[in-house]
Amino acid sequence: MLALIQRVTEAHVVIGGQTVGEIGPGLLVLVCAEPHDSEVQGDKLLAKILKLRIFGDDAGKMNHSVQNMDGGGASGGLLIVSQFTLAADTSAGNRPGFTGAAPPADGRRLYDYFVAQARLAHPVVQTGQFGADMKVHLVNDGPVTIPMRIDP
Repeated sequence: MLALIQRVTEAHVVIGGQTVGEIGPGLLVLVCAEPHDSEVQGDKLLAKILKLRIFGDDAGKMNHSVQNMDGGGASGGLLIVSQFTLAADTSAGNRPGFTGAAPPADGRRLYDYFVAQARLAHPVVQTGQFGADMKVHLVNDGPVTIPMRIDP
């Protein structure tokens, strides 16, 4: 599975003029399933994201995770958005290819699984809508943007 994690001060997703998910400080997680992925990769990716220490401590060092943003136990939000374009192949020509993304049915199943597991593990989880034309608004904090890949 692929993910692009952005540390944000706020983020929200709009579909058809309606806000469908929004968070304050936390992580915007753009996620993409690849053809040979399973729930195992989803579990590993989620565990890594929840423990990723990219929030500053009192000295400004990246020592806190989204589960303990301030060192005192406060959790930040997760805004999880499906994005098959993370698997874009730009090696030939000018139009990206997307055969590196899982087929839509598999992608939806793994996205839904990932979101369900995130909701079990973390108190603040919002989402976009799989397959929808979404407008994602964010204020990247830092900026901090981290790509991740969990291989099968």
